[in-house]
Amino acid sequence: MTDRATRLAAGSVGIAVTVLGLKAAAWWLTGSVALMADALESVVNVAAALAALVAISLSAAPPDANHPYGHAKAEYFSAVLEGALIIVAALLILSEAWGAFANPHVPDLPWVGLAISVGATTVNAAWAVMLRREGRRLRSPALLADSRHLMADVVTSIGVVAGVSIVALTGLLWFDPLLAALTAVNILFSGWQLLRESVGGLMDEAVEPSLLARIRSLMSQEGEGALEMHDLRTRHSGRTTFVEFHLVVPGGMTVSEAHEICDRIEAALKAELGSAIITIHVEPEVKAKHQGVLVL
Repeated sequence: MTDRATRLAAGSVGIAVTVLGLKAAAWWLTGSVALMADALESVVNVAAALAALVAISLSAAPPDANHPYGHAKAEYFSAVLEGALIIVAALLILSEAWGAFANPHVPDLPWVGLAISVGATTVNAAWAVMLRREGRRLRSPALLADSRHLMADVVTSIGVVAGVSIVALTGLLWFDPLLAALTAVNILFSGWQLLRESVGGLMDEAVEPSLLARIRSLMSQEGEGALEMHDLRTRHSGRTTFVEFHLVVPGGMTVSEAHEICDRIEAALKAELGSAIITIHVEPEVKAKHQGVLVL
């Protein structure tokens, strides 16, 4: 899985460079500020794709003495950097749009530039869809962040193409910098959302409610012989999910019988979660809290 994620990240670098070249050509041919904004975001795409490649390579390193839980969180640093780069790009676009409001000009060769931009957007959309599918399958925050960023780029590119077409057809020159400013606002929102989610991963946020409900259900179903499970804690670290809880068993149960229950629960959770580390603390019934997950 790690090799697959690394290949996808390397592919993202190649796609980002190709799309940047196409969008830069569209901007150079037209002089449109909106197409410039679209191209500037692709510069961020290249930097972000490189950061994701480095992060995924680092996260694949096995646990060592200084990092006994592995290096999976390196991917979150990539996503944080990508979010910060998106915000920087948006601010640069706003600056250019402000200047273009003061000195608007007619775009040159608008239809040729727009055709190139449409081609670049199509490439981005196809790659973003594939990255989202593979990112979910591989549970890779870096690939999912890249997919989300590319899809936001696709949405803004569609808006830019539509807007520059309006400028070319109507001669409303002020619409070009306005569209660039709107693009920047959309990019800012995308960057903020990505930063928030990435920081959440670094801060060990619990898994999403739907997955937590599934975990609790599996614990209840596979815990036959136990009395209850409490103090459940979960978190993600890259593509690995950590699950910790206390398992309460009858006081007279043997260690072997309790271990069998633990093995059964652990196997079910790993089958559901894929890459997972399960920690179970076994307690006698006097430690029961009469809350948490009850055994069916």
